[in-house]
Amino acid sequence: GLALFRAFLSREFSEENIDFWLAVEDFKKMSTRPHKLASKARKIFEDFVAVQSPKEVNLEASTRNAIQENLDNVDVHMFDQAQRRVQGLMEQDAYIRFLQCDLYQDLLKQ
Repeated sequence: GLALFRAFLSREFSEENIDFWLAVEDFKKMSTRPHKLASKARKIFEDFVAVQSPKEVNLEASTRNAIQENLDNVDVHMFDQAQRRVQGLMEQDAYIRFLQCDLYQDLLKQ
């Protein structure tokens, strides 16, 4: 399921949303390894959150700024608001189209 959804997003040139969502999920699992949290947080910020980052996700400036301010005081929940926003975008837009696309319809027929 997830691989198929990611393939669909790639086809639509919007895989950065699922990549960001998954990166944040991995980040949350690192709470038992706090020494690695700071570097992972910075990587997520540089890859997805920073303006003109390689896989920039669609976030409000206030959310983006809050994350940037928290890079010096990392917390496992620092990306929660951004993750909810990206998840909402996927649910309201891409996921609906995915359910109607040929990839998903072919899966249902199997």
